[in-house]
Amino acid sequence: MKNPKKTSKILKSRRNFVKNSALLTGAIMLPTMPLSSMVNVHNDKKLKIALIGCGGRGTGAANQALNADENVELIAMADAFEDRLKSSLGHLTEAFQGTKKVNVKEKNQFIGFDAAQKAMDLADVVILTTPPGFRPQHFEYAVKTGKHIFMEKPVATDVPGVRKVLAAAKLAKEKKLNVVVGLQRHYQKQYIELLNQIKADKIGKIVSGQVYWNSNGVWVKERQPSQSELEYQMRNWYYFNWLCGDHILEQHIHNIDVANWFLDEYPVSAQGMGGRQVRTGKEYGEIFDHHFVEYTYPSGAVISSQCRHQKGTMNKVTEVFQGTKGIALTNEAGSAYLKDFEGNNIYKRKGKDDPNPYQVEHDKLFASIRNNEVISDAENGAKSTMTAIMGRMATYSGKIINWDEAIKSELKLVPDNLDWNSTPPVLPKEDGSYEIPMPGKTIVM
Repeated sequence: MKNPKKTSKILKSRRNFVKNSALLTGAIMLPTMPLSSMVNVHNDKKLKIALIGCGGRGTGAANQALNADENVELIAMADAFEDRLKSSLGHLTEAFQGTKKVNVKEKNQFIGFDAAQKAMDLADVVILTTPPGFRPQHFEYAVKTGKHIFMEKPVATDVPGVRKVLAAAKLAKEKKLNVVVGLQRHYQKQYIELLNQIKADKIGKIVSGQVYWNSNGVWVKERQPSQSELEYQMRNWYYFNWLCGDHILEQHIHNIDVANWFLDEYPVSAQGMGGRQVRTGKEYGEIFDHHFVEYTYPSGAVISSQCRHQKGTMNKVTEVFQGTKGIALTNEAGSAYLKDFEGNNIYKRKGKDDPNPYQVEHDKLFASIRNNEVISDAENGAKSTMTAIMGRMATYSGKIINWDEAIKSELKLVPDNLDWNSTPPVLPKEDGSYEIPMPGKTIVM
């Protein structure tokens, strides 16, 4: 979760972008195609952008997209709620005052469950930043209609959604569409250069690791008397699995994805434990407040994953890996280290002056479009999403979850064809609380 409270600060601290800069990236670059064979070339064209999901993160992503290229224009916006769209548009209009980059006419402001497709139809580039439960259907539509895409992580909340994204990712490659996923550590020098050192055999083969997202938690939206159950869940989406997927997926995916990336493989199994001990009120919906998972990889490496939303406890958002010759560490201040087993630094990097990776990921997206290249992040985004979902399956069920079985799951959390008269997939009990997953009893696939 990228803190929506920081939106105003982000908007005020816009970075200047040097077009076509040669920033390093962990994204997959496909070979440049002959001009005649490209169907999505936009060399000098003004690129029209549509924002789908106008919360804090969406507003920040739109700001970064508008800063990434001089010849772009935000022309359409979509959200389930009019107040959220208007608030986002107000922030962006103020931030880009004096430019012609924000031009969202009243007729191109779309509200409701069918708003996304209407906005996407008008654009060349789409920003998908709704709650993640809607991501698979929005991504699938964007690919089918030939859009270049930035989409936030995670890319689904259930396994059928992961499979839908994987299928659309394959089609996006065939259509030469650029897809950047908001796993921004792939665009962060601290991580890119640390991985280069590991690939140079500075610490040997990685055999184990620990990844952490332990914090106080995030916002809560209070229930209002006028709200239907569906509107309440849509407003307080972080606490409902069909929309969010639990914080092991919504936030901790960043650290889990780094483990997958550095090991260059995805786990074969997961087992773990978790629950809700501190954050127990009905306003916290149905998700846990802590998870601990052990992932086992094909190489035999074991990664321990822990995430916690409990105030007054240790805050830690980082990754540590043990190799056969030394240890790799990152920290929240942007530094990275390699140490030998006596604690001596093999490599040390301070990243305080590095470019903002949230900006870099958009810079790379638009530079790739202009240069007729293709970035294809979607497959990795889907598989790291699947890894985090496996962790949730393990903590909710208390069972060993194998990738090959889990990826076949037909358990669908997100309903099709929602409208404001729909019944949400989970409902409160008589006392207003929600059913909480129970290890040993809960069915997860």
